[in-house]
Amino acid sequence: MTDRLVFSHANGFPLPVYRRLLDALRPAFDPVGVLRFGHDPSRPVTPDWPYLVDELVEFVHAQPTHAGRTWLVGHSLGGYLSVLAADRLNGKVDGIVLLDSPIISGLSGAVVRFGHATGLDRLVMPLQQTLQRRQHWPDTDAAHAHYHAKRAFRRWHPDVLRDYAEHCTMPDGRGQRTLLFDRGVEYRIYRSLPTRRTAEAARALRVPLAFVGGRRSRELRHIGHAATRALVGPRWYWQGGSHLFPMEAPDETAALVRRAIEDMAQL
Repeated sequence: MTDRLVFSHANGFPLPVYRRLLDALRPAFDPVGVLRFGHDPSRPVTPDWPYLVDELVEFVHAQPTHAGRTWLVGHSLGGYLSVLAADRLNGKVDGIVLLDSPIISGLSGAVVRFGHATGLDRLVMPLQQTLQRRQHWPDTDAAHAHYHAKRAFRRWHPDVLRDYAEHCTMPDGRGQRTLLFDRGVEYRIYRSLPTRRTAEAARALRVPLAFVGGRRSRELRHIGHAATRALVGPRWYWQGGSHLFPMEAPDETAALVRRAIEDMAQL
């Protein structure tokens, strides 16, 4: 009996970039997920992400009936969406694994909300980099060469970087390639991060929660561990790498996801 694993991607990184990680979770799990959040005109990006949560909830409800359990796994944005969707999926979900999606609460939450109100969130989120990100390349090889030249992307597993160039860009109608994930959507998602609502939803969860953090994650360092550790207890796991460790070490990340789910299944 195969369990279903609903994977939700990070902001700016659509589902195909996680192909190697998801393949490593087969055949024990049947991994599925939304291609890219925020791009359906009927599910726009607005404060607190209600329509993005709708998109995830509706996706889970649309899956065929199966005999196994269902687990939500999310990276960054995807982890927060998984938490926000869990209450509405009561009875359909058996547990959640957060991949470097620390709960933003207390002082950290207040700082983020102040940043949204004043525009100072640009100091802690990659807002300018997002708006200035290159969007067009002559072909997939050019896109691959562009990202391979960047230090952060050179840490990615080679298969993941190739998947990003080939499957996370698309034809632009003029013979070139453009980003599959629109940078304007990415920007709006960053600017509307629901801190208080996510923290409240996490505390009200009726299913177990596990967390995998990157040892060199700047995002986790800025937000802090306390609120998340209080919620997950012993189900906290470390993976070497940055906030983007699922791209840097997809096989090792898959092993930790399996371990986290095995631990939650014992509860």
